[in-house]
Amino acid sequence: MDLAQTYELWRALMVEGDANWWQTFFVRFYQTFIEANRWQSYLEGVGVTLIVTAVALAIGVVLGILVAMVRTAHDQQRPGRPKNPVLGILNIICKVYVTIIRGTPMMVQILIMGLVVFASSRNFTMVGALTLGINSGAYVAEIIRGGLMSLDSGQMEAGRSLGLNYIDTMRFIVIPQAFKAILPSLGNEFIVLLKDTSLISIIGGQEMVYFARNIVNRTFDAMFPLIGAAVIYLILVMIFTWLQGKLERRLRQGDRR
Repeated sequence: MDLAQTYELWRALMVEGDANWWQTFFVRFYQTFIEANRWQSYLEGVGVTLIVTAVALAIGVVLGILVAMVRTAHDQQRPGRPKNPVLGILNIICKVYVTIIRGTPMMVQILIMGLVVFASSRNFTMVGALTLGINSGAYVAEIIRGGLMSLDSGQMEAGRSLGLNYIDTMRFIVIPQAFKAILPSLGNEFIVLLKDTSLISIIGGQEMVYFARNIVNRTFDAMFPLIGAAVIYLILVMIFTWLQGKLERRLRQGDRR
């Protein structure tokens, strides 16, 4: 007797109330993952989730670096000299951005972007990725700014004494050193971002929970599809945590050399 025949037999027993716990477990598992090749929906969900995370991460890193450089440049202006008015204005804008994003819930931001700002759009997945990226940018900015401010100011002065401008000094001297210090925090932000992709389903964006809910609508059983999505998220987080640890160890070995 193959799996399909076993499923049909045990499902009939479950309907009649004569199935034991193992038979009930098998029927619910089969309905969720095997029947109609529903496991493929989970694979599709993994792919979409990783794409959304990558897009959001790219947006967040770019925004974070720009905001962090503006705020660091403003804070590191030499005392006793006239302040740069352009930097002052940009610093205020960046501070307002960081304050608003960090002070409001992610779900509210997604709802505003999906139902107000981009109400006419139908690509809710990319709207969700954009929102996640904007949200992540505020946290990445503070992480990078903390790393930059923790370095000795002599690093910047040394670069300028070598004839490098501010951008080149940050690019070749300051940021590479700060990156090693902030890598654990950046890794944690990436993991949080990966898990937060589940929120975009509230505006119709596609990711793991979106596909799990579609299966719930077909099987009328919420437990197995949602637990399956949770397990997949857990596996992804464990993989990326392992990769992060491996990268940190390699960087530490490079320092010892």
